[in-house]
Amino acid sequence: MQNLFALLAGLLFGTGLILSGMTDPAKVTAFLDVAGAWDPSLAFVMGGALLVALPAFYVARRRGATLAGAPLQLPAAQRIDRPLLVGSAMFGAGWGLAGYCPGPALASLTMDDGAPWLFAVAMLAGMMLYEARQWWRGR
Repeated sequence: MQNLFALLAGLLFGTGLILSGMTDPAKVTAFLDVAGAWDPSLAFVMGGALLVALPAFYVARRRGATLAGAPLQLPAAQRIDRPLLVGSAMFGAGWGLAGYCPGPALASLTMDDGAPWLFAVAMLAGMMLYEARQWWRGR
């Protein structure tokens, strides 16, 4: 049952990304181009997402579990450290260069040309490199 809820939530999230235009790299890069031909429309999408997510996170935090009964997994770290800053900068640079972040890239796999596939393969390779590095450091 938990996997069914996860599938439905993923489908709902992906549909929202597609309908809002977050899967269009040109729209995303136009949003990030604040010094050029800036397209602010995605700010409304992000603001709307916050209006939905903030009350949901508040309720989930008070419950201590998801609606399906799984333990709630929220980040415990509260420090702004070098790995967070480097990771954030890399995420932003990748988002600005490719016009994709992980969610929209995965949602685009079923409806677009090869660009989202290339992004997804590069993203998975980066994740594997990170895990290999963590494993190597923990030996």
